[in-house]
Amino acid sequence: MAYVSIDGVSYEKELLELAKAHTTGKGEGKLSKDEVEDLFKSAKDGHSVTETEKRTLEYIRGNFEFTDASAKLFDELFKGI
Repeated sequence: MAYVSIDGVSYEKELLELAKAHTTGKGEGKLSKDEVEDLFKSAKDGHSVTETEKRTLEYIRGNFEFTDASAKLFDELFKGI
């Protein structure tokens, strides 16, 4: 697993790159419900979600834009991990 450091904090590179890929190029620049599901599927790629993956998801939630529906879904999925 590769990591990236932002302001001295370690995050999972793959999750950040996935969020960036979903918010650049075509579209409105906001994460959709399908894209949020992709993020959580990626985070759950092992036996469980690691602390670094949780921290990365929290970073994504605070630093990327979401549609209203996808923000609600993100919050619900995050509570379940």
